[in-house]
Amino acid sequence: MFGFNKQELEILKKLNSPKKIQNFLDKLKINFELNGETCMSPRLVLRTQMAHCFEGALLAAATLRVNGRKPLIVDLATARDDQDHVIAIFKENGCWGAITKTNHYMLRYRDPIYKTIKELVMSYFHEYYDDYGNKNLRAYSMPIDLSRFDKHGWMTSEDDVWYIYKYLFKVPHKKIMTNSQILKLRKADEIEIKVGKIVEWKK
Repeated sequence: MFGFNKQELEILKKLNSPKKIQNFLDKLKINFELNGETCMSPRLVLRTQMAHCFEGALLAAATLRVNGRKPLIVDLATARDDQDHVIAIFKENGCWGAITKTNHYMLRYRDPIYKTIKELVMSYFHEYYDDYGNKNLRAYSMPIDLSRFDKHGWMTSEDDVWYIYKYLFKVPHKKIMTNSQILKLRKADEIEIKVGKIVEWKK
């Protein structure tokens, strides 16, 4: 199925709910890219047992697909000095939720309680700040169906899938604020910044 071997499918089919997928991702080590930048396929993530946010989103999307759902991701775009975050999304009872891989307390799983993609995205706004307290979330893509990359074998590729990463920069993004609103943003306070530095995995 989708190019996965028997062993891989046994793992993925057991992850038959978003909560189970998230629990699985949480147990994977963070990919600190110590030997250079990577963009591993779901197969390579399963093999190495580590992932950064983008790789985690790809694995989550592939797992959703193996279990009968669409493989959808959303790109959360940031201010220039910060890094985008990518989430795998799913829909239950008409509402959206998200599965993510992150090393911080922020930007984590979202229960399917959000009526629109924008509502889901905005739930990350006050958590998306840097070490200086700047709130950096600026825009988001509409859902990207990864089945568009099936011809490249994205789920089981033995090579990095940079073409998916590059595609995120091509798709339109919707802004969440005006410039005047950005200028009036209050920075995260001292305790928020302190909590934001807590990490799950250390280098």
